[in-house]
Amino acid sequence: MKIFDPKLIMIDVDGTLVDSVPDLAFCVDQMMIELGLQLCGEERVRNWVGNGIPKLIQRALIDKLDKESISKVYEVAYPIFLKLYSDNSAIRSGLYDGVKEGLDYLKSKGYLLGCVTNKAEQFTNPLLKKMGIYHDFRLIISGDTLDKKKPDPLPLLHGANFFNMQPNECLMLGDSVSDVRAARAAGFDIICMSYGYNHGNNIEDENPDLVIDSMDQLKEHL
Repeated sequence: MKIFDPKLIMIDVDGTLVDSVPDLAFCVDQMMIELGLQLCGEERVRNWVGNGIPKLIQRALIDKLDKESISKVYEVAYPIFLKLYSDNSAIRSGLYDGVKEGLDYLKSKGYLLGCVTNKAEQFTNPLLKKMGIYHDFRLIISGDTLDKKKPDPLPLLHGANFFNMQPNECLMLGDSVSDVRAARAAGFDIICMSYGYNHGNNIEDENPDLVIDSMDQLKEHL
């Protein structure tokens, strides 16, 4: 059995802690209605999540428009989506099974906990507060906190520096190829959730150190 011995654990949000797709899909489809374009649906949006809102909007538009039109329509679509998501970032979303139990275990064992996501701060903090886990983290790094975001290693290295930790003392908990690449580049160990968002691909194919089905299983590997 794979066992890890970190001092710091940095945890992703979308697809790891929170199933946020229902809210994101609602906002994408409402945006498409306002643009007069065909709806995308939750199933397709689920495969597009993980690289931030700008990428999500681009993926929604790319199937509906020619290349010349995307840039012009994106300028209209982006503020529409931001307004929609500001009002709907935590209405339909929820914690995955095992998240609360997993976080409670990590806190009980004294692990340093940080949160690292590509979601912008204006959406990250309200979502974590609505889910009741905002205060579980001593550091929250959002997609616009630094100059770069995952898969760049900068957010993870920033987290390690904040806690005065070396990368080999740190573990990343995520769900996508961006999380794996960021962790590898930063020198972190990486555990991935089997249920998350990885653009429809099996996260096992990215060779994380471990894949688990629930955060409640962490106690078996720490």
